[in-house]
Amino acid sequence: MEPTVNAASLNIRHFGHDDLADIRQTIIDLYDAAAGPDRDDEFKKKFPWFVDHWGGHPEFSCMIAFDGDKAVGFAYGAPGSPGHEWWRDYLDPAPEKSRTFSYSELAVSPTWRKKGVAERLTRALMEGREEDLAVLLVDVTHPRVQALYETWGFRKIGERQPFPDSPVYAVMLAELPLP
Repeated sequence: MEPTVNAASLNIRHFGHDDLADIRQTIIDLYDAAAGPDRDDEFKKKFPWFVDHWGGHPEFSCMIAFDGDKAVGFAYGAPGSPGHEWWRDYLDPAPEKSRTFSYSELAVSPTWRKKGVAERLTRALMEGREEDLAVLLVDVTHPRVQALYETWGFRKIGERQPFPDSPVYAVMLAELPLP
């Protein structure tokens, strides 16, 4: 019988903008593993550009989960630019609070799914944030992922296609700290 493994046994480590050169390939490899056959999608092939874009933000924040020395998942994002809360267009009235953390990406190795890793990474990434809100996008063709985010306190406020070649995404918003 195989031993039971779960997210509690993982070491979650924080990385920032200055660490990007050291973690970039780890993030890309985990993303490819998590994407499975979908990694051949033309839009998903642009993922390295997004890593560089987000990692180039001076306040980039990334959590990577390790099983020993093997990376098994990551979550990252960065604070949004004040005055550019694009998500406000989806709410009437918009909340008075505006400082927003843009939660850009989450990926977990297929062998570590359904063990609490995604939630542990999300909570670690959001813990202690100075922002009032967190915003993220979820492909509308993945309703189970959207439902998972809802269990963590996010709510769908609209839909958006940020690039002509991207999927349509559910825009999800949560107050921080997460419940």
